[in-house]
Amino acid sequence: MVRIKEYLKILKLTTMEKTLDEQLSQALSQDAAPSELLERLLALETRAVIERRIERRIKESKLPDRKLIEDFDFTFQTGLDKARIMELVTLDFVERKQGLVLAGNSGTGKSHIAKALLLIGCTKLYRCRYTTAAGMLKELLAARADNSLEKKLRRYTGPHILLIDEVGFDRLEQQDSRPASLFLKVIEGRYCKGSTLLTTNIDFRELGDYLGDPVVTTAIVDRMVHHSIIVNIQGPSWRMHESKQLNAQTIQKTTKKRSR
Repeated sequence: MVRIKEYLKILKLTTMEKTLDEQLSQALSQDAAPSELLERLLALETRAVIERRIERRIKESKLPDRKLIEDFDFTFQTGLDKARIMELVTLDFVERKQGLVLAGNSGTGKSHIAKALLLIGCTKLYRCRYTTAAGMLKELLAARADNSLEKKLRRYTGPHILLIDEVGFDRLEQQDSRPASLFLKVIEGRYCKGSTLLTTNIDFRELGDYLGDPVVTTAIVDRMVHHSIIVNIQGPSWRMHESKQLNAQTIQKTTKKRSR
């Protein structure tokens, strides 16, 4: 038994090594065939390997938080078609290398849905990457200065799924026309090669002002619209709703204390 564990350790089959005694004891008590014991051990090791790979994909994705689609309140956001979102959860559009644009006012749940989809992509072992539009453009602008642009671009063009969050939120990108050309390089590099998810609170017609070059922006929008699913979320802000609830609770507690 000691020698078997040594072999498992050398082969880095750590889960099999840790569970060998327990599984062997269980197999003996159940009078299980050797092949059944081996299958159990291999199943445990395989599951552990997959879980480690998933965790690695999540870390590599740079997701700031792990949103779940199950936590999205569809009863609050009644203007959103739940069936359509649940269809996106299958990630069939990723297999088709389609993009996804989630548009709407702030607080309507665009980022929640997009992050949840990216997390699902990680669990399916897709190479994923999260970035805000401002963060991506700042990195690429800096890369131009130190001649590392091609290397940095691959961070955004290479993944199976790229989520560019908060397009239109940070107005720092409007300094000149360079952001538009860099944004185009990312979109062009991924066009029909990978799945690009975008969340935005501005209309496509305003992207020219946002990125600093209306002509280049037309090319960006053309590629985004041509091969993407577009979901407009028209509804109230969840953050505003939550804020009102918290304020109401605070007022209620204050009123109770005064009445004592």
